[in-house]
Amino acid sequence: MSNHQANFTPDRNGATTLRSRKRVFRLLMLWVMAVLCGFGYLMVYANTPAGEGRSAQRWPAASRIHRGVQRPTLMMFIHPQCPCTRASLEELSRIVARCRDRADVHIVAVLPKDLSIAWEDTDLYSQARAIPGVDVDIDECGVEACRFGATTSGYTLLYDVQGDLLFAGGITAARGHAGDNVGKDAVIRWIEMGQAELRNTAVFGCGLFDVPSDCKKGEAKCHK
Repeated sequence: MSNHQANFTPDRNGATTLRSRKRVFRLLMLWVMAVLCGFGYLMVYANTPAGEGRSAQRWPAASRIHRGVQRPTLMMFIHPQCPCTRASLEELSRIVARCRDRADVHIVAVLPKDLSIAWEDTDLYSQARAIPGVDVDIDECGVEACRFGATTSGYTLLYDVQGDLLFAGGITAARGHAGDNVGKDAVIRWIEMGQAELRNTAVFGCGLFDVPSDCKKGEAKCHK
């Protein structure tokens, strides 16, 4: 009896160890699959553009934003709480550094009407104000965004001195990704040379009207 028990115990321990290893292996595979699925989702999300809006081909006469009459006017609409827009502002700062004194530049921050001023008091808003020579305008309830057809944070527009639209779109290659891209290059060419091959690019960012607010006036106008 004792010999039988001596022979049986190692086998049971070995079987238990094998089952444990299989369980750990299955858990490891599930973890790897979850990581791959998450990474794949992030890649798709980062490279999926948002809605581009319906750009105003002529500078809206009702706009309260000052349009330059001696040099082009460059504008970017931002959602002050959109993390993707950080990269757009980085690219805008590079354009401003490259094309200094060749364009009037505005950053338009959408502010829901009934929310406190703290809504735009974010590090992103501070980043916008830190760009030299740029006017930062508060767009209460998205009225200006609707006039210009902007629906996505990071949406960039360039108008010539006559008020005609030269460029509309994004200046990043992906969501939240700063670096060389065709949108930024096109804007620089339009400003420096007065011509470029591209007039439109995809926009990567949060919706300008994706906000928890009772104010629907701007959104309603944009989606008429």
